[in-house]
Amino acid sequence: MKFNFLSENEKVNFINKASTLVEALPYIREHAGKTIVIKYGGHAMINQNLSKSFSQDIGLLKAIGINPVIVHGGGPQIEKELKKNKLDTRFLNGLRITDKKSLKIVKKVLSKELNLKIASEIKKTGGKPIGLSGHLNNLIIANKIKIPKTFNLKKIDIGFVGVPVKLDKKIIINRIKNGYIPVISPLGTDEEKNVYNINADTVAGFVASSLKANKLLLLTDVSGVMNKKNKLITSLKLNKARKILKKDYITGGMKPKIETCINAIQNGVSEATILDGRVSHSLILELFTEHGIGTQIYK
Repeated sequence: MKFNFLSENEKVNFINKASTLVEALPYIREHAGKTIVIKYGGHAMINQNLSKSFSQDIGLLKAIGINPVIVHGGGPQIEKELKKNKLDTRFLNGLRITDKKSLKIVKKVLSKELNLKIASEIKKTGGKPIGLSGHLNNLIIANKIKIPKTFNLKKIDIGFVGVPVKLDKKIIINRIKNGYIPVISPLGTDEEKNVYNINADTVAGFVASSLKANKLLLLTDVSGVMNKKNKLITSLKLNKARKILKKDYITGGMKPKIETCINAIQNGVSEATILDGRVSHSLILELFTEHGIGTQIYK
């Protein structure tokens, strides 16, 4: 196609695309060769168009020399399967109480169905994904999570819900060196081979810290951290992020996400961003544009 034969509108469109590529160049150089850990879940994983754009973003990151590592969730899909099997869902402090019957379903949905699906979608973009489940090959060693004494819930057993304590990072590093894109299910195992369901945000932060990743990205179903006027906070220094945790307008699942970012930065991750996974190509917008999207937390 000859440029001179294009309409004026088409010319403007192509020029804008070229300008976007030029704008992205310094950010590509900044992230090239670096490891970025991405928590993938929520609406971005359910909506077909968004899941396609996510996979395209991951394929592009790898193609330009960035090393993405994906940790995926699966709450809605687990919920659906539990209902199908007539199993009740109960939560304690935001964590799904997981008995033996529930754990069997959690394992199936996370390590078999979703992990394979995500890897398959990335492969379509030309990427080279490899599925890894945290409870296999001692990838993630976990302990059963302890219920705070303040809850005074002696009769309630949270079941097989864990917290990661050790990562065999060599498994991930070797896969990256061989050109793979690790896709990790948030499960872990203890020394007695008990399997635990682990919060995906927690696993993503733990993996990012262990790998000393350049960046941690948490995809959510909101725009980012909002202030008391419900306006997006685009950036937070670490000390301000600690203070904002105490504010009463930080509610629901946002508090543990901020805590995950803080812990990751304290343990060697350069930056962490909570961003809106409902936006198409949110990873590209965050990493390669001047303003980015979401809330960035940094030292």
